[in-house]
Amino acid sequence: MTRFDEPLGKVLDPKTVKPLESSLNITTVGELLRHYPRRYAERGELTTLDALEADEHVTVVGEVSRVMRRPMRNRSGTWLEVEVADGRRNKIYLSFFGRVSHVVETRLQPGTRAMFSGKVGRFGRGEKAKWQLNHPEFEPLEEAGDTSAAEFAAAPVPIYPAAAGVTSWVIRRAIGVVLDTLGPLPDPLPGELRARHRLAGLADAIEAVHRPRDQGDVARARHRLKFDEAFVLQAVLARRRQAAAAWPARPRPRRAGGLLADFDARLPFELTEGQVEVGEEIAAELGRDHPMHRLLQGEVGAGKTVVALRAMLQVVDAGGQAALLAPTEVLAQQHHRSITRMLGDLAAGGVFGGTAVTLLTGSMGAAARRAALLDAASGAAGVVVGTHALLQEHVQFADLGLVVVDEQHRFGVEQRDALREKAGEGRPHVLVMTATPIPRTVAMTVFGDLEVSTLTQLPAGRAPITTHVVPAADKPHYLERTWERVREEVGLGRQAYIVCPRIGDAEGDEGDLAGADEGAAGEGEERRPPLAVLEVAPMLAEGPLAGLRVEVLHGRLAPEEKDAVMRAFTRGEVDVLVATTVIEVGVDVPNASVMVIMDADRFGVSQLHQLRGRVGRGGLPGLCLLVTDFPPETPARARLDAVAATLDGFELSRVDLEQRREGDVLGAAQSGRRSSLKMLRLLRDEDVIREAREEAARLLAGDPELAAHPALRAELDRVLGDARAEYLEKA
Repeated sequence: MTRFDEPLGKVLDPKTVKPLESSLNITTVGELLRHYPRRYAERGELTTLDALEADEHVTVVGEVSRVMRRPMRNRSGTWLEVEVADGRRNKIYLSFFGRVSHVVETRLQPGTRAMFSGKVGRFGRGEKAKWQLNHPEFEPLEEAGDTSAAEFAAAPVPIYPAAAGVTSWVIRRAIGVVLDTLGPLPDPLPGELRARHRLAGLADAIEAVHRPRDQGDVARARHRLKFDEAFVLQAVLARRRQAAAAWPARPRPRRAGGLLADFDARLPFELTEGQVEVGEEIAAELGRDHPMHRLLQGEVGAGKTVVALRAMLQVVDAGGQAALLAPTEVLAQQHHRSITRMLGDLAAGGVFGGTAVTLLTGSMGAAARRAALLDAASGAAGVVVGTHALLQEHVQFADLGLVVVDEQHRFGVEQRDALREKAGEGRPHVLVMTATPIPRTVAMTVFGDLEVSTLTQLPAGRAPITTHVVPAADKPHYLERTWERVREEVGLGRQAYIVCPRIGDAEGDEGDLAGADEGAAGEGEERRPPLAVLEVAPMLAEGPLAGLRVEVLHGRLAPEEKDAVMRAFTRGEVDVLVATTVIEVGVDVPNASVMVIMDADRFGVSQLHQLRGRVGRGGLPGLCLLVTDFPPETPARARLDAVAATLDGFELSRVDLEQRREGDVLGAAQSGRRSSLKMLRLLRDEDVIREAREEAARLLAGDPELAAHPALRAELDRVLGDARAEYLEKA
């Protein structure tokens, strides 16, 4: 009997095993059986030959009346035509090409009665036109009667995800061989749990998902296998939460009369109810002796930075340091400036009882870098803001108590872990922030891996943003009107951003196709290269925006150049900033009121929402214009229409997730194509996930080591493996 963990080579012939291994990375019986059908084709109702309709998927019963070999028209060789009659003068013709035609010729001899299933078409013209099935599926009937035919017609046909060198049919046959020799399967789900949720047994579910008799079999099998995936994930995450609760961390309780109290007293605005509530949640967790691991999510401009700064000040009050990790130098510099500005004289490095705020980036000069490193290592700097430079081995902290990660999806797990390891004794508290959760973040949130705080209110003074799609190809006058609107805003004393997906002077530009839907540029048409900053800026400055002060900003400018451009734009000395996505997050220029995104279809939903959030920040109404060449009724245009239809970042994260899927929630992959989730879908299966979470928490509370559930423990080991266990430990 075949075992689940057995190599495929012990069950299948080498010709079948080789493409499965090379093309689909399937090496064991279990991996093959968990390569589930992508969809099921319906054979359709049994159709009589006098009731056929073109392009319908039909199943007909008839008798082979003639078998003919015919020469190919445009090349050497022959093809097989099989004439089938229904006994009532109605006929249909079957066509088979290539090597398979010789196999078919031995099975479909005149007089053979069989069922044939496929998509029917009409071949020829006028009275000579005849019904035809190309390469139909068929099954000979040996006095089976109408019952067998009806069962065959009702059984869905599994269609598998295939690859070069291995077709759905090859996979289907291989799975059939494995199922026929499969031994008993240990079931990881306890019997009482299966009974409570009316779940099929694992062996029955595996059989039914691959060889269903009807759609009821498919539904029952898929429900069980979805629950398996959800339950195993929840068990993994529940065990991780248990382990995290046991990790030591130095408590950083709130101190009366400290920096935080002084900061709060000087705030020129009132915190929103949400900011106060989330602040209390974070303050309580910082005071505990195990590390906080919290996601702070909120709309663009909801005031996440203020919440994070208040948490950092609480840690500084308790004698520790806080590090703020930003994904780009532009954003790190912006954070450094805004934190210093918000703190005022409290950021004077102790002269007024405050704390130093230090910036550390990879491109700093040697003297400035040495000073920043000394401030961090000595503890003189209570708050250290930086980019990936903070992760380098020689960067040390005196007492790192809190790590704040802005736009957490920009950093890999290993990068975040490198900073966390700098805490010395115990682990630091961790706060990660995002304005629009990308699919993986949403997945991890709903799966319960992070404690979650959400800001839904916008602070007073934030103006609404209006978004429109500009169809530049079919309505060029709309693009002309776009530049008129930019001039109008500048004429009112305001400023504008124009974003392009590419820099323009080299291959592999920063931002090139960043976040784009992979189907956006396709649909069989070759697209022009993405618009570039260095092409668009002079075109505008010499054309529709002539006379305005136009500057460029992109990632390959020297750091001092980028900083100078941003400072000039912030001071109002630049009217129009043509940039790549370096301005995507954190950049705060209250006077900027209009955002034009060129080739908007090349950006992801999250990026578009982030970019849009750069306007409407200073009480001025914001305008965002999404320029595209794509016509209506295309996926790319639908994505842009969705962004234009709502300012709700959480709703847009669902749109993003529907298009890009969850990513591998147990591994480093962000792309849904490498997802370990075969059946489960986050948006569609939220109820299943919630039920599985409750069951996993209940089971692990009573048996943390799963001593009474060896099959489940083995399944967790199979899913995780050494590499994924290490990943989760770091995550």
